[in-house]
Amino acid sequence: MKKIIVALLILATGFQSNAQSKTGTIDTEFILSKMPELPKAQEELKAYNTKLEGELKVKVEKYQAIVKEYQDKVTGFTEPMKKTKQEEIIALEEDIAKFRQNGTQLVQIEQNKLLQPLYQKIGKALEEIAKAEKYTQVFNISGSGLAYIDPNFDLTKSVMTKLGIKFEAQKK
Repeated sequence: MKKIIVALLILATGFQSNAQSKTGTIDTEFILSKMPELPKAQEELKAYNTKLEGELKVKVEKYQAIVKEYQDKVTGFTEPMKKTKQEEIIALEEDIAKFRQNGTQLVQIEQNKLLQPLYQKIGKALEEIAKAEKYTQVFNISGSGLAYIDPNFDLTKSVMTKLGIKFEAQKK
């Protein structure tokens, strides 16, 4: 009976040692900040933001013109004309408020659209390295709150090298 228990313990230990995982880390935000494609994406985002600001300016100018026209001619308007102009002004105010509210979301969506290919490029390089070096898990340290990271298991430099990005050690 003791031989069977010892054999089972040895067998269980053997399975446990084969099932161990290898965990690494990566700083995708640092890699992204060093990618040569980033400035182009930032310029495109800036252009998109400028376009949205231009559209907002046109809406505000139209609103101001209609308000000025209303104020200048209000004494000559009939009650139905006043009501129609007031509804038009209110509709423009609501449109401007909605456009301002959605502007931030639109910029965020555009930023995601522009950066997605860069993150995919990082992910593909990471996947190739993780498979080659037999990592089972890789944590992204950007904003993760990890308390300790062994630099020997940080794949950031390997991914940057694979992507052809020059790696300069961070100064502490």
